[in-house]
Amino acid sequence: MEAQRRFAMVAGEASGDLLAGLLLQGLRERWPGLTAMGIGGASMTHQGFEAWWPSDKLAVRGYIEVLPKFMEILGIRNRLKERLLTTDRPDIFIGVDAPDFNFDLEAALKADDIRTVHFVCPSFWAWRPKKVLKLRNSADHVLCLFPFEPELLARHGIAATYVGHPLASVIPLVPDRLAARRRLGVRDDETVVAILPGSRRSEVQYNARRFFDAALLMRRQRPDLRFVVPAVPALKDSIVAIALASGLDDVMVLDGRSHDALAACDVTLIASGTATLEAALFKRPMVIAYNMNRLSWHIMRRKQLQPWVGLPNILCRDFVVPELLQDAATPPALAQATLAWLDAPAQTAAVLARFTELHHSLRRDTAQLAADAIEKVLQG
Repeated sequence: MEAQRRFAMVAGEASGDLLAGLLLQGLRERWPGLTAMGIGGASMTHQGFEAWWPSDKLAVRGYIEVLPKFMEILGIRNRLKERLLTTDRPDIFIGVDAPDFNFDLEAALKADDIRTVHFVCPSFWAWRPKKVLKLRNSADHVLCLFPFEPELLARHGIAATYVGHPLASVIPLVPDRLAARRRLGVRDDETVVAILPGSRRSEVQYNARRFFDAALLMRRQRPDLRFVVPAVPALKDSIVAIALASGLDDVMVLDGRSHDALAACDVTLIASGTATLEAALFKRPMVIAYNMNRLSWHIMRRKQLQPWVGLPNILCRDFVVPELLQDAATPPALAQATLAWLDAPAQTAAVLARFTELHHSLRRDTAQLAADAIEKVLQG
């Protein structure tokens, strides 16, 4: 009988936790007795993961924003590395996204003969191209979400497998909009705008007030609009406070439930990130927006290699949906772009067709493909 497998994993923030939870579910089908430990969140712990630290400890985006937490995060990584190299050595380490945290950790583990897999190819083809060099020194194998990535990695001598995006199998090809509305208590004839200002505290800090000010402007033009806001539970109180400060006292703020909100809505105003891909898989028209620390913004803009920032546009290689970033993300501009979708049925139908095609391209048996690749890494 095969010995019980021990997997160590690190996932940062809510989107990484969600991906890792879906991956763990599939890995347990291959290795029913496996134990998994490290850094994770609610989706992972639901699959029996032992979280030594919560994933939200790593939920920081940007250059300047990370400075106040740098020493704490560095200390966590050093303690985790020491534990994995000594008392709790795993059979394999799987870093889920969070490249700034995981790459150096993976390199140290790999140097001490612990096999390493990185799940989610860093977007070196979109920005920060030097990341691919660190990845080559860190990971024995990369599990890729997008079909074009393995070939690009192979050019740099990096072994990789396209496993599809697990969310493409979780989210139905034809979402049940009416059922989602009933779960939320929303009438079938209401016009619903989903507002997603981000899953990190810094994102809420920079985006939420702009989004809610835009919602207030939308409400003045269309008093019958219904606003739904799925919130990471730890940030719900902050989001409610910002909504009230903006004059929106009837916005529906949910504990999570982003899939219900996206399935139910007519359009979404959404912060750039993984959530935009979820919105695309739900075939929803959207306005992608983002605001951050000004210095961080200028640093990131210099590293950008493509004209698009939002994942749906990057994957479609076109501005399928509008992007309003930094100074362009003013409340009047956000309101105007969001309301424009409600009067554009032809454009909405075209987006549905593009996103349906995208959904099919990302829909694979991710769990089995990932488990096959990981098993080969374990066998050397």
